[in-house]
Amino acid sequence: MTDHVLALNAGSSSLKFALYELVEDNRPSMRWRGQIERLGDAPRLLAQSAGGRSINEPLTDTKTHDEAIRAFLKMARENLPDIHVRAIGHRVVHGGTVFSEPVRIDDSVLDTLNGFIPFAPLHQPYSLAGIRAASAAFPGTTQVACFDTAFHRTHPWVNDTFALPQSFYEKGVRRYGFHGLSYDYISQKLQDIAPGLYEGRVVIAHLGNGASMCAVSGGRAVASTMGFSALDGLPMGTRSGQLDPGVVLYMMQQDGMTAEEIADTLYRKSGLLGLSGISSDMRTLLAADTPDARKAIDYYVFRIRRELGALSAALEGIDALVFTGGIGENSAAIRQMVCDGMRWIGIEMDKSRNADGGTILSTDLSRVRILAIPTNEEMIIARAAARLG
Repeated sequence: MTDHVLALNAGSSSLKFALYELVEDNRPSMRWRGQIERLGDAPRLLAQSAGGRSINEPLTDTKTHDEAIRAFLKMARENLPDIHVRAIGHRVVHGGTVFSEPVRIDDSVLDTLNGFIPFAPLHQPYSLAGIRAASAAFPGTTQVACFDTAFHRTHPWVNDTFALPQSFYEKGVRRYGFHGLSYDYISQKLQDIAPGLYEGRVVIAHLGNGASMCAVSGGRAVASTMGFSALDGLPMGTRSGQLDPGVVLYMMQQDGMTAEEIADTLYRKSGLLGLSGISSDMRTLLAADTPDARKAIDYYVFRIRRELGALSAALEGIDALVFTGGIGENSAAIRQMVCDGMRWIGIEMDKSRNADGGTILSTDLSRVRILAIPTNEEMIIARAAARLG
């Protein structure tokens, strides 16, 4: 039997997984990764091994996270009969002000995480459902929580608060920031490949269906575009991004919208989808070449530039810009549009390097280094599980 760790990311209708063998020095080495999507509707198992083998098959009677875990177990036993899962790491969206690093899960931790549901009502319940399902399927196995908010707990107070009565801050109404597992991975990767940049002032742009940016100095978070919720900052696939709170009051008072209707609009009907009226997928919008698609792209790029300037100010300068996430890693067009508007800050993109999709995208004379680095949140989870398991 060989020791493995499992990284799980439970969403409302999906369960993403990555299975790692522990090799020398407890280093995780990926063996299988994939997801069970469309839980409760038309569930399907998609998985790929490190050796290139693929699985793409429908699942019957898989409606809950418990059933999804059992479907994963069945696949693992059929393809990896020699494994022993030593620990399971979970992506947990919200760790509040309590958790600034991964933690072993017990009843006390679960009770605390339940208390954060009001801070992330559309995300936290599914994180907890994944934990409970894994605990039932793997009794006695160490469960580890890894928090999207933890990386941002080093923010100075001015980047942690809102200008509200102090009682709200004391109740937990703060700028938490999210995508912390991604930022943690990119920071560690920079420490390996460019230690000089790691020690400097770096802005990381995590651009995907969910999007945010983070200012990092010496590997520590200084500021984030996301705040109290995962709605703030950049426009996203279907989320609004930064919004005057007066707009929410208008929705309530003038349009008579309920809290549920407002949440549905801001989380599921806004962003690139709302602006374009076409799609939440940047690839579709870039190919569409319609006026509304162009407006959505222009707004998206403008907000990235605006936040890039603001985060550079928070750092008192910038030494490197790192693109990551699905759009950041794969869309040369968006990277080029962002950087073309930031020459004044010392950012000079090499168009041929950008088109080729390498790691270094800046010109040799650019004062600010530009990089594209694929993120790997599952690896951060696996490392924590290996360490605490």
